[in-house]
Amino acid sequence: MGTKENRAGAGVFSVEQPLWRAVTAFRLLTLLYAVGRYAGDAAHYAHPAAAWAYMGVLSLWTFATVRQFASKARCTWWWLYADLALVVAGILLTRSFDQIAQVDAGEVTLPTVRAAATVLGFSVLGGWRPAALAALIVGLANIGERGRVTSSNVHNIVLLMLAGIAIGYVVELARASEQTLARALEIQAATRERERLARDIHDGVLQVLAMVQRRGTELGGEAEEIGRMAGEQEIALRALIAEGLAPNPSYEAPRRQSDHPDPGAPQDLRALLGPLAGSRVTVAAPGTPVLLPGRAASELSAAVGAALDNVRKHAGPGAQTWILVEDEPDAVVVSVRDDGPGFAASRLGEAEQEGRLGVSQSIRGRLRDLGGSAEITSAAGQGTEVELRVPRQRGKASGASATAAAATKESTT
Repeated sequence: MGTKENRAGAGVFSVEQPLWRAVTAFRLLTLLYAVGRYAGDAAHYAHPAAAWAYMGVLSLWTFATVRQFASKARCTWWWLYADLALVVAGILLTRSFDQIAQVDAGEVTLPTVRAAATVLGFSVLGGWRPAALAALIVGLANIGERGRVTSSNVHNIVLLMLAGIAIGYVVELARASEQTLARALEIQAATRERERLARDIHDGVLQVLAMVQRRGTELGGEAEEIGRMAGEQEIALRALIAEGLAPNPSYEAPRRQSDHPDPGAPQDLRALLGPLAGSRVTVAAPGTPVLLPGRAASELSAAVGAALDNVRKHAGPGAQTWILVEDEPDAVVVSVRDDGPGFAASRLGEAEQEGRLGVSQSIRGRLRDLGGSAEITSAAGQGTEVELRVPRQRGKASGASATAAAATKESTT
């Protein structure tokens, strides 16, 4: 796992590597202190040769494992467990090697502060929880060495646990910050690549499609139909580029995307209505994301689609349609207006009596289920306008929209 992370972070500063260098340096310095401290106290030990043998094993182990404790890629839990076991063994052996009177008087153990280096290793590798557990084990070993609980034991345990927890918590924050930075750099690189592709497409494909549309209209006949199709593709491609370059309204840590998105998760209404644009359908929306709960956004988009079906069916294929999206503080309003022949106000009631429920169910019914409304205005010779209003829910959806607007405003200023 560590090797993979190092490869992924190649070329990016790692906040963990300096911490592992600090662990290595602290292990060596505390070992030198432990050996020097024992050398000064060896005279009163009951079994100095055995104590020197332990100090030799501890020294060999510490120097032999410098490479393993130099990076996360090499330092696994088993190395830390072995280091902790050796330190705890030294603490417990102190009572056997030293004079009982010295132990009862509070003489330091053989590993002394070298035990803190072990706790530091647990902090850097696993965070504050493993560090607290390692500190507790060292503290219990000290109590066992003294044979009873003393104020000095409690003091040392509290200090060791506080140090391990504090360092472990800082390490967890640093690791999370590093992941956030790496994700931000990935997003920045992807955005730059999309912008480059957008420029290339604009300079090439879109200009060719626009030229085909103009020439097709000029030539007429079959060429006009080809030009119309080219115009539709140009609009769709422009909408796709705009959607890809739109700022992300909310940032989350990387996670696995489900094949079926959460229906309650906020969706950008612009992304749902953008594909409806064509040579005779114009979609106008705000520059910032228009977020609604997933179900509300889908139902509102379906109602707009039903309104467009009515335009094609009753206004004719040559009718022009305009879709306007308005993101108000308390509601999202979508207006669908066409330049067709229109109809009399009584026509909707007559159609419903005849069993044709397209407007009452596909449009008004959907909006009614969302707690919104659908107003249809038409007059003979003046086209038709359908105004769909969905109230904005207080809470998650509105908060997400406000956050998105603030983020977009900040990125553009």
